[in-house]
Amino acid sequence: MATTICFIIWVLFITDTVWTRSVRQVYEGSDPEDWTVHDFDCPRECFCPPSFPTSLYCENRGLKEIPAIPSRIWYLYLENNLIETIPEKPFENATQLRWINLNKNKITNYGIEKGALSQLKKLLFLFLEDNELEEVPSPLPRSLEQLQLARNKVSRIPQGTFSNLENLTLLDLQHNKLLDNAFQRDTFKGLKNLMQLNMAKNALRNMPPRLPANTMQLFLDNNSIEGIPENYFNVIPKVAFLRLNHNKLSDAGLPSSGFNVSSILDLQLSHNQLTKVPRISAHLQHLHLDHNKIKNVNVSVICPTLPTTLPAEQDSFSYGPHLRYLRLDGNEIKPPIPTDLMTCFRLLQAVII
Repeated sequence: MATTICFIIWVLFITDTVWTRSVRQVYEGSDPEDWTVHDFDCPRECFCPPSFPTSLYCENRGLKEIPAIPSRIWYLYLENNLIETIPEKPFENATQLRWINLNKNKITNYGIEKGALSQLKKLLFLFLEDNELEEVPSPLPRSLEQLQLARNKVSRIPQGTFSNLENLTLLDLQHNKLLDNAFQRDTFKGLKNLMQLNMAKNALRNMPPRLPANTMQLFLDNNSIEGIPENYFNVIPKVAFLRLNHNKLSDAGLPSSGFNVSSILDLQLSHNQLTKVPRISAHLQHLHLDHNKIKNVNVSVICPTLPTTLPAEQDSFSYGPHLRYLRLDGNEIKPPIPTDLMTCFRLLQAVII
């Protein structure tokens, strides 16, 4: 029970890391005593709450243009308007901006003036979801930590787009129009600190090439991926959460070692075309294989091999496979659960068939 609680806490920590690190930075260094009375000017189209003087709320107002942003503003909310362009001029005094939310507008790449975003030297969070973008905007400020581009029409990533974004930890490109030809071998070069990459709901048939080495969360659900190259995971040795649900993976498309990767803790392969349970690492804790074409579970193949000699303070129970959750429903497997499955995976707490 204690082990399970520790795992849950660890998962929450990893999932939120890209948020907590940046949010902590956002709130540091604010000094209201530095503001003059003139700093509290508020654009007539927006709302400036006295209790949050660094925030500017302009959402849901039918705006077609971005108003002039006062110099004191750190947090800018412009979502759900009719904005088509991002010019430089409204931001010429907004040197303190950390957060911009422009979700649900009508912004196109042609509407973004070249230096409008890159001039914001302290920007950490940029939200451009649900717009009309056809490629990842560039140039962007080096300070950026999160870039949210879900539900656009992105099909291109211009060369060098990410080359200076060494502080980026989260990149969300889900629900766009990315094909395999959108990626070059150096597309992600420069993303030295990227931890979460989401490219679910695109049109990929292959795994994206040469991902950043620090990637820990990789989400590729709802594509048309058919296979995974041999030794693919050698390039991302820290990947812990891998989602490949709703693809076209078959047994022949998997590496010879399957998913025997010691860093992976949560593996999701639901709704594919697998007929066998792939090889896994002894460190894996959650495995989703529901809605494939699996007929039986060959425990002798999937049970991770233990070292011949164990540390003196360890026994085979505590040192053995860590799998706790296994989902196999929606396949062609019939109960009962094989007894040798429970013998191998002694920490299993839930098996769904």
